[in-house]
Amino acid sequence: MDKSNSTSLDVVSVTDDLTAKTIQKRYEGLVTVRSKAIKGKGAWYWAHLEPILVQTDTGIPKSVKLRCSLCDSVFSASNPSRTASEHLKRGTCPNFTSLPKPLSSIPPSSPLISPPQQQQQQNPSRKRNPSSSSSSYQILPLDSSRFCTDIVYSASPAAAPATAHLMLSGGKEDLGALAMLEDSVKKLKSPKASPGPVLGKTQIDSALGLLADWLYESCGAVSFSSLEHPKFRAFLQQVGLPLVSRRELAGARLDSRFNEAKTESEAKIQDAMFFQIASDGWKQKNGEGFGIGGENLVNVTVNLPNGTSVFRRAVFTSGRVRTNYAEEILWETITGICGSFVERCVGIVADKFKEKALRNLENQNHWMVNLSCQLQGVSSLIKDFSKELPLFKNVTGNCLKLANYFNTKSQVRNSFHKYQLQELEISGLLRVPPDSGGSLNFALVYAMLEDIMNSARAIQLVVLDESYKIVCVDDPVAREVAEMIRDMGFWSELEAVHSLVKMIRVMAHEIEAERPLVGQCLPLWDELRAKVKDWCVKFNVVEGPVEKVIEKRFKKNYHPAWSAAFILDPLYLMRDNSGKYLPPFKCLTPEQEKDVDKLITRLVSREEAHIALMELMKWRSEGLDPLYAQAVQVKQRDPMTGKMKIANPQSSRLVWETCLSEFKSLGKVAVRLIFLHATSCGFKCNWSFLRWVCAHGHSRTGMDRAQKMIFIAAHAKLERRDFSNEEEKDAELFANGENDVLNEVFVDASSM
Repeated sequence: MDKSNSTSLDVVSVTDDLTAKTIQKRYEGLVTVRSKAIKGKGAWYWAHLEPILVQTDTGIPKSVKLRCSLCDSVFSASNPSRTASEHLKRGTCPNFTSLPKPLSSIPPSSPLISPPQQQQQQNPSRKRNPSSSSSSYQILPLDSSRFCTDIVYSASPAAAPATAHLMLSGGKEDLGALAMLEDSVKKLKSPKASPGPVLGKTQIDSALGLLADWLYESCGAVSFSSLEHPKFRAFLQQVGLPLVSRRELAGARLDSRFNEAKTESEAKIQDAMFFQIASDGWKQKNGEGFGIGGENLVNVTVNLPNGTSVFRRAVFTSGRVRTNYAEEILWETITGICGSFVERCVGIVADKFKEKALRNLENQNHWMVNLSCQLQGVSSLIKDFSKELPLFKNVTGNCLKLANYFNTKSQVRNSFHKYQLQELEISGLLRVPPDSGGSLNFALVYAMLEDIMNSARAIQLVVLDESYKIVCVDDPVAREVAEMIRDMGFWSELEAVHSLVKMIRVMAHEIEAERPLVGQCLPLWDELRAKVKDWCVKFNVVEGPVEKVIEKRFKKNYHPAWSAAFILDPLYLMRDNSGKYLPPFKCLTPEQEKDVDKLITRLVSREEAHIALMELMKWRSEGLDPLYAQAVQVKQRDPMTGKMKIANPQSSRLVWETCLSEFKSLGKVAVRLIFLHATSCGFKCNWSFLRWVCAHGHSRTGMDRAQKMIFIAAHAKLERRDFSNEEEKDAELFANGENDVLNEVFVDASSM
């Protein structure tokens, strides 16, 4: 008995669910039909009838009804066409007849307007809607005999003129006007068509604020004038936003947003006990100047002990920058933040334009540690190799000979383009760097090497082609180039140079992305040496000359703070046989050990110097509690890169400020030293903005707006730790995915 009752209840429940789903589906279908009809793709009456879903107290769909938007009457939704005929057309709705008479209901006096019966005759395959009003007319195209004076209008379908083509007296331009006329007719037919989205004042203000922030943070990539583009204005209207005044965005709203960002950054700087200045942009790169004078942008940011960075100012420069001018700008920035208490600034890191300015400020202020950017130091190795390694000179010379010959010899060029299309599906000249007074920009040389490597198969096929063999008969250069291409040693050397340059560029990219601290400099250069040693073994290159180049660059960039930070940072403590975690003095050379002593005594007062050295000896012998040392060195996998990274980078400094508080003098040095950044790279400004500054920055108002926009953009990017720019992201997006590694394209030597 109970079982049968339970079964009955289950059947009833399933039936109710099916009924509810059917009702919900019916409602959604009517909503879809009405939406299409409002857009002009359905029956006329849907402008006045609105589907509504009736639900029970528990929220279960009960039935679907139609509500008249003119009088709020509710009807069954079983037959909308009949409801429209009985309620609207027969005069039952009290408000339907009081509406303004539609334009289409006025008897026409032009062959442009024809009743629906006429339309039905012209297109018999189209079913006539039985609910369509006989007084509803539609726009018809003119007949080819439109200029005849005997054309008259007749409501009879048989009298309607035959129209095969749309021919208007104004040509194709009339189609827009005709569409506007049709739109006006539709609006008059349905004066209460559903409006666009309606936003409240709060939503509108929030949306406009986000729009303004996006404009400012694009930093010139989006112009203020683009706000007045017709399509953008149409978009604003479509989403229910008012039109935006570019004067307001470039005026009051810009000032307000700048003041807000300025206040936030000032508060962060004042809250920190000390800081480091980072300055990027002094080093003018070839081909990267803007305007006639080669304008450049110098960014000055403030690195705080908690790992955050705050934008401070932007300086526009033109041409070569004098050392004393750079020194003045940096010192003005420090005094502008600190006032008379300049000891709060514990150091500067800048890209390597002139080391003299950094040395001068460090010598004048004993508590400061001024570093040159490690990104510049590692990247400069490529230039060093190109100048000092015979391998680089040999490969560059051979590639120049090949590229110039393939680009300038028309018969060879045509054959090369043919095989490029066959192998790569694109064709073009090989990029050749310009010779400026006997020196070559290796960045442009590298582009040539990549072109030759990517087109290796096509180049091989060219010298096998019969047309090239004919050229070789009378051209000794052609024979020399062909011999070089057949030589596997040429391709091996090319791959070696390309591989080394790529390795350094990848490492530089990682430095720019990860922004290592000063304590990581020694391990970073050790890692570089190990990679270059493996490269020498792989390509059978003599290590001596390569190591000499690296050591020369290392000494040029080295600062004693590298060794001191490496020793004082608990991150690099090493466990000995007794279980203690001790600083890695054994990883230093004797000269570097002396550098640690000298730097520490320089960073403290004369009275504290001997105390700091005694504490250093204690640190060397006792180290850190193993539990805290392990906690500092805990690593976790970075979800973005997949690499293992320190879980809490701030632990190194916090350990010195808490559990190592017994080291009064040494701790003061440690907390100020180990947080220092070793790179100056930070906010990157768009090239488009620099061009805009060159064009409009000569006026006081223009420069003021430029400074404010840069500050807002930089402040926002540093907040979200975004150190890239839009041009680089676009380049990655549109990259064609070419493989940088030399493919297996070499033809068997016996076939050449």
